[in-house]
Amino acid sequence: MPVITAPHAFNEGQLYVDLRPIFGRSLFLKCEGFNFAGSIKLKAAVEMVEAAEQDGLLSKDSVLIESSSGNLGVALSMIAASKGYRFLCVTDSRCNLSTRLLMEALGSEVHVIADLDANGGFLGARIDYVRALCASDQRYVWLSQYTNPGNWGAHYRRTAPEIARQFPRLDVLFVGAGTTGTLMGCARYFREWHRPVRIVAVDTVGSVAFGGAPGRRMIPGLGMSMRPPLLDESFVDEVIRVEEADTIRACHRLARRGFLFGGSTGTVVSGAMSWLAEHDERDLTAVAIAPDLGERYLDTIYQSTWLEDLYGDQVLDPKAKTAPEGLTTATRDAEPVPRTPDGRRKP
Repeated sequence: MPVITAPHAFNEGQLYVDLRPIFGRSLFLKCEGFNFAGSIKLKAAVEMVEAAEQDGLLSKDSVLIESSSGNLGVALSMIAASKGYRFLCVTDSRCNLSTRLLMEALGSEVHVIADLDANGGFLGARIDYVRALCASDQRYVWLSQYTNPGNWGAHYRRTAPEIARQFPRLDVLFVGAGTTGTLMGCARYFREWHRPVRIVAVDTVGSVAFGGAPGRRMIPGLGMSMRPPLLDESFVDEVIRVEEADTIRACHRLARRGFLFGGSTGTVVSGAMSWLAEHDERDLTAVAIAPDLGERYLDTIYQSTWLEDLYGDQVLDPKAKTAPEGLTTATRDAEPVPRTPDGRRKP
């Protein structure tokens, strides 16, 4: 029985759900929500805070500040409370109410930005707000998850090795793309591995992370309204974009079997099932990363009024669109990338 004195000391990293009984295709879902922060963001938060401490950037008077759509904000709130720091989270109106209340319950301050940036998102406005606060008071310490190498380093050192130990014959890995910290950390690790692993990034329609036109995005977590500074596309084999309606259908399909996951997980599962429907998955070992659980989405993607107001009353009807398994209309952006026997891209 583990006994801990700090909340971030516990993080279950070896729990997988076999999705074949639910979706009819072989996919193992790595569950990253079983920690006191409730999401995969705990790993990056710990890495970035400890690096700032080692570099002498934090003192007893410091105020941690970060832009977050929710999950990283919760993780930093928890760590700040444990370590005795103040924390200010700059978020926007898409952040779930339960997430904002949770951060405040942990003693953090939350500022909500309502102004859109040039790409129709909130990220640029949030970052401008953070920069202005940092310029106004030297006590603010901005960890900058969008540029901090600790973001991807946490997954290079922890998430990817956890998968490798459990699945030594891994063929394809599906990773959601937000800041791309998880994506880049895992992709870098498996590029150096003993066998080639296809890395499939799953993004949401309306995100401009991999190019394309910006569009409305109401579910926080995945997607960006700017190109992620951490992103190096040479490590990514394919990109799949998922409509938010398909994210919602995947979440509800999982929930009907007793698995309550968050919106980011629904997007990744939807994209993965679309990819598997187009490939012979009988001899493939496929893993997808589930970033969070679903309790914080009860007033959004699991609330009928919210769904109908934004997506119409047919959003949960699997016959509303024709797609593999009646689940997803995700689109694949990239052609398969030729690889050398050691897994590297051919010139």
